[in-house]
Amino acid sequence: MKGGLGNLMKQAQAMQENMKKAQEELASIEVTGNAGGGMVTVQMTCRHDVRKVTIDPELMSDDKEVLEDLLAAAVNDAVRKVEEETKNKMSGLTGGLNIPGLNLPF
Repeated sequence: MKGGLGNLMKQAQAMQENMKKAQEELASIEVTGNAGGGMVTVQMTCRHDVRKVTIDPELMSDDKEVLEDLLAAAVNDAVRKVEEETKNKMSGLTGGLNIPGLNLPF
């Protein structure tokens, strides 16, 4: 029993180190969210830092509310892509660690 617990602790420590490394890698990954057929794009890191917003000049003459809606949609699209990247990156970290009743990673 004691050997099993020690092995489990080693696995947990390795998983923690791998998770930290994955979080550092995610900080450098960028995704692009789009709206309006690409008329508005938002580049965002997987830490949710917005790096760049691009707006098609044609939208500048449109109604302000249209631009606001498209900007919100592009940000939401980028956030969904960040969540997917994060899920994919973290899903492999818990392989081999089997704790009954604990469903990792989320």
